[in-house]
Amino acid sequence: MADIHPFRAFRYDPRRVSPAEVVTQPYDKITATLQDRYYAANPYNLVRIILGRKENSDNSANNVYSRAAAHFGDWRQQGILRRDALPSLYIYSQRFTLPGSTKEGSTKEGATTELERRGFIALGRIEDYSAGVVFRHEQTLAKPKADRLDLLRATRAHFGQIFMLYEDSGEVESLLASPVTESTIEITDEYGVVHRVWQVSDAKLIDSVRGEMRDKKLVIADGHHRYETALTYRNERRGADSSSARPTPGSSGSPYEFVMMTFVNMNSPALRILPTHRVVQGLSEFSEDDFRKSARAYFDVDEVDPSLDAPRATAILRESGRCGTSILAVTGSRAFLLHHPNPNTPEIFAGLSIRQQGLDVVQLHKCLLEKVLKLSEESIRNQQNISYVRDAAEALSLVRGEGGTRANIAFLLNPCRVAQVRDIAFAGEVMPQKSTDFYPKLLSGLTTYALD
Repeated sequence: MADIHPFRAFRYDPRRVSPAEVVTQPYDKITATLQDRYYAANPYNLVRIILGRKENSDNSANNVYSRAAAHFGDWRQQGILRRDALPSLYIYSQRFTLPGSTKEGSTKEGATTELERRGFIALGRIEDYSAGVVFRHEQTLAKPKADRLDLLRATRAHFGQIFMLYEDSGEVESLLASPVTESTIEITDEYGVVHRVWQVSDAKLIDSVRGEMRDKKLVIADGHHRYETALTYRNERRGADSSSARPTPGSSGSPYEFVMMTFVNMNSPALRILPTHRVVQGLSEFSEDDFRKSARAYFDVDEVDPSLDAPRATAILRESGRCGTSILAVTGSRAFLLHHPNPNTPEIFAGLSIRQQGLDVVQLHKCLLEKVLKLSEESIRNQQNISYVRDAAEALSLVRGEGGTRANIAFLLNPCRVAQVRDIAFAGEVMPQKSTDFYPKLLSGLTTYALD
């Protein structure tokens, strides 16, 4: 089912620039501060292409997209970016420790803290969801897709990879387990993650990997907006280019029929999802007593020590979560553990499957955000009174007013399980936005796929 191909990637020439100074986090993870840091790091930093600065004089002829295309063309001409001579796959290793742990110690669960996640970068054929090859697990938003589509139209290139999951018993990983050469790239990013890349050009090995992947179904872990952007662009080009097809090297079909992907086995023990917590602020009326009273219609509610810190909150959630849904609601002066959802409230889950109802994040959105706090689906989607925070300590700080303005309430969650993502995706269903945070992220700029 999965049609993958090697390609001749454009890569930064390490003789001209230091790779560590020019690659970036994915565009949607680049804050204003990080953007400034990337701009200062090197004049050839990829941020100038994937998330350039807007200027007051921008117009239809001179804007972030036209400047991105100019940079890409100039860097190719100057040899800053060079195209590999042979069609290749690229083994991609990430060594990391989970946030909150150290290389010297162990996590609270007793597991070794340093992990290595391995995958490989290749081209994957863009498929309609209806084909039953590529599956999503999240809804997408129109604005980010419009932005990425304008960039793709201007540059005619993909600079970051779609993070794709497949499932097997390790056959693909074993084929790529022992690179015979030194890694061609080794970078330590802002979060201490060590990224390494090896080029694999052996045609026989590539054919073996392609053969193993042929029967795989793919689940998008990260990159829903970019995948659907590539799908839209493919359809545009098909309409405009129906009379001629320019084959991509080593494959059948036009270059726009493919997009750059990183493939990771969903059974890998180093595939980790972090929770994304919710912080609610700016409510005109909020009472802790009223919250507890209303929440008891949907959950068992236990009051816990309000002075708890992030490690203690995480431990409470982990232990309670062994028995099912558990959510920790924390205000400036109180904390509530909500567990064992009330099975007698099925009407609020109308249109949602049993799989979706089993997600902690769905219980949170439907019962607590919408019913107890009276936030509309639209306001949640537009993030009017809600913000998303990965770090539990930051969420606690926001409700305790340690950074200034005090939020009303924070909801801390356990991470979603990979099996839940798989089952939701294969059933053709979706999760609420910001349900999964696969860690670590795939760097942009390690390889680039140019359509011409």
